[in-house]
Amino acid sequence: MDDLTDTLSQPSATLIDLAQVRGSAAPEIVSFDRHELGQILRVYGRMVAAGEWRDYAIDTLRDRAVFSIFRRASEMPLFRIEKNPKLARRQGAYSVTAASGLVMKRGHELEPVLRVFDKSLKLIEE
Repeated sequence: MDDLTDTLSQPSATLIDLAQVRGSAAPEIVSFDRHELGQILRVYGRMVAAGEWRDYAIDTLRDRAVFSIFRRASEMPLFRIEKNPKLARRQGAYSVTAASGLVMKRGHELEPVLRVFDKSLKLIEE
């Protein structure tokens, strides 16, 4: 029984002061906020209803957030909607990039950038 009491008197785990851990600089992760996701999902829903898009993925990274749009889940993304706060003062934090890598639209506000997906009617004169 003495062996059992000796092992119970020794700590079985290392205690960590949570105040020190919480005070440390945790890496910030860039993500879309609720309003931004609402705008993106509105466009996404419209294109799904039209049968053009079928799947999406959201990546939250240290330097940017990416909403990738797929025609099929097994393909490369057709488009990427990116939020990069480092570019906010220069070219704008938001961009839409095609599968080829071409930046289709870039800007400081998300709504005008998403207008690249709006289809406009064209008048054809004969």
